[in-house]
Amino acid sequence: MTDDAYLVLLSDTAVSLGVPPAAVGELACMGTPAVRAWLDAQGVGASSAGLRLLPPEDTAAIPEEAARLPVPLSEEELSRVRHHAAPESVAGLEDELLAYRSCADGREALLVRALAAGVPAHRVAQLTGEDLSAVRALAV
Repeated sequence: MTDDAYLVLLSDTAVSLGVPPAAVGELACMGTPAVRAWLDAQGVGASSAGLRLLPPEDTAAIPEEAARLPVPLSEEELSRVRHHAAPESVAGLEDELLAYRSCADGREALLVRALAAGVPAHRVAQLTGEDLSAVRALAV
């Protein structure tokens, strides 16, 4: 696994890998000279159907033949990419986990439900602000 997110150009647009950059909203990296030059070299624009953005934990799934470029993302941008890349059921739970920061009612039940649905403990901790060791203890 790498620490970089990747901008990837897929030849098979039927592949549902990552997310289109436009779906995530404004990304600082998309305006950088490096990204603009890479897009020009690939002969595509930022809204190309085959252009996808993958979080670091998903980069192992990039096909070997796919053109790729590591891109720097802020924590907030990376959180949006992960949220959009998550399955719908997980994305809904992530919305609840983000809302969790402002409520305490049903805290433990929500954390247990998120872990049971497959949201990784580190992601639960990141979204809720809870200590990772406390979240992991609930997974047992």
